[in-house]
Amino acid sequence: MLRMSTQMSILSILLMMTVSTPASAQRTSDPAVTEIAAVDADFEFQGEFYGSIPSSWGSQTVGLQVIAQGEGAFDAVLYFGGLPGYGWTSGSKYKLSGERFGDYVDLRGNGYRIFVDSHSAMFHSSNGDPLAQVVKVHRASPTLRAPPERGAKVLFDGTSTEHFKDARIDYRWLLMEGTETTEAYRDFKLHVEFRLPYMPNSRGQKRANSGVYLQSRYEVQILDSFGLDGKVNECGALYKLRRPNVNVCLPPLQWQTYDIEFTAARFDDSGRKIRNARVSVWLNGVAVHRDFALPTKTGAGKAETPIPLPTKLQDHHNPIRFRNIWIVDRSPAATAKAAHRSTTVAEAPNQIPPAAQSDRLQ
Repeated sequence: MLRMSTQMSILSILLMMTVSTPASAQRTSDPAVTEIAAVDADFEFQGEFYGSIPSSWGSQTVGLQVIAQGEGAFDAVLYFGGLPGYGWTSGSKYKLSGERFGDYVDLRGNGYRIFVDSHSAMFHSSNGDPLAQVVKVHRASPTLRAPPERGAKVLFDGTSTEHFKDARIDYRWLLMEGTETTEAYRDFKLHVEFRLPYMPNSRGQKRANSGVYLQSRYEVQILDSFGLDGKVNECGALYKLRRPNVNVCLPPLQWQTYDIEFTAARFDDSGRKIRNARVSVWLNGVAVHRDFALPTKTGAGKAETPIPLPTKLQDHHNPIRFRNIWIVDRSPAATAKAAHRSTTVAEAPNQIPPAAQSDRLQ
């Protein structure tokens, strides 16, 4: 849902600047916030903005990501073409920076001055001429709350932790970081929903760090990478092996999704690897890796062997929350069993005892 605020005049902005004190003068602590009720005053200005501004050929679609950096400081990234994964995949982008003054943020960079409130961003030229207003948008992954596919096993739906080892849940029945599946799967499709804490004063690998460790060997990184470049150690990356095709990480405290298709490495009878593991990853519905061959384990992952291992939700000392986790076993044995079961029912439905048929209808 898009919302637009009343346009702010240059005169009123200048008047406010004469009496306002930068919010960066107000020092705050650096907690990892896991719920909206506990955020600071900067939080409402962070987010994504979308619209069009005048250009030499008429108008230009732009996307703006505004990132809280703690204590009233802000960075922003301006994308020409739209937002990452929505109109922009590569090309021109420019960084801006600024501070919060009361109920607005003043950003500057690349010949623009942008005044941001909680609902919109007003673009001005460097000499103060008003250009356009773009509105704040709230994107959601198209696979958010996706129901389990046919043949899937629900690993976590908020009602039980039986499929995770040493699992912890918070008071909202959300799964906490630092657990692994009780079963190991060879080839599979995995759906995971995760939410990053709000940590505006933290930077880099200290800002909402976790990961999905496929077979305990290959890490698909989780990190608050909103507005960053999408490097090999940021959200969507195959940790230190391959950066995501595009950084589509959403702001913290929004639910996000990973949809992962994984095929394990293959080994001969002597234990020698004869084929690399392969993985495809969709972050928030956007393909960030397509059938990539993993040449080795990642980072602190376990060594590659023919034996399947559990999949982990890494504990990196940040409070990441998870929900709606399900898996489809695509190992050859599971696939053959499912195909046999389907064929048996299709070819011989009358073999089901009448009592069983009755039970199924109740």
